[in-house]
Amino acid sequence: MNTSIIKTKHIGEGTAIGEFCVIGENVQIGKNCKIYNNVTLDGCTIIGDNTTIFPNATIGTMPQDLKYNGEKTELIIGKNNIIREFTMFNPGTGENGKTIIGDNNLFMAYVHIAHDCVIGDNCILANCATLGGHIHIGNNVNIGGLSAIHQFVHIGDGSMIAGASALSQDIPPYCLAEGNRAIIRGLNKYKMRKIFTSKQIDEISHIYKLLLSGDKPIKEIADEILCNTDSKIIKDICMFIKDSKRGIPYKRGNINE
Repeated sequence: MNTSIIKTKHIGEGTAIGEFCVIGENVQIGKNCKIYNNVTLDGCTIIGDNTTIFPNATIGTMPQDLKYNGEKTELIIGKNNIIREFTMFNPGTGENGKTIIGDNNLFMAYVHIAHDCVIGDNCILANCATLGGHIHIGNNVNIGGLSAIHQFVHIGDGSMIAGASALSQDIPPYCLAEGNRAIIRGLNKYKMRKIFTSKQIDEISHIYKLLLSGDKPIKEIADEILCNTDSKIIKDICMFIKDSKRGIPYKRGNINE
């Protein structure tokens, strides 16, 4: 006999639920998921197909935000995610607020995803990575263990945040950042080699050298590059920098390509 408390009727075919779980009535679980023992799933939470949630995870409970006043918010988790032990994922805040997580991500033990975060696909968050509210993370991002990310930070596609970092500003695509406070140390060539050709990698490296080693403000350099390129990759990098609200953390000329 299963000793779990299961209030929802929305459980996909092939999904297995372990002992001593508590699952709220507004939770929707996709097909072929595996929910281990002692998991709590609550709130308006949607979990995509083929997702595995390990013991003692707490998913969809009330956000840790004093401005939350019981309004209807959501947590949407995509397909093929692995969510390890003692993780906590919170829904959004504000009317119809959402926390959205993509597909094929790995969240190691004790990861915290706060309210209103948006996370892309194919990301890895190592043990005890902690995200404040309203953080946006692109695709193919790695965040090292024991790292803390300040609310409203944006992290671009293909970037890596080294372990034990404290990040309070935006990290553009394909960069490697490290430290407390974290700054850009170089490019994430390991990830870039899986995505781009050698010619594209050389082009991106050259552009970052111009952006981070120039004698003008970085947004002004990004404007100049945008006027002289047809490359979508380079345009995306420059637009990320131009749109940054929290600034880009780097020391001029201190980039190891």
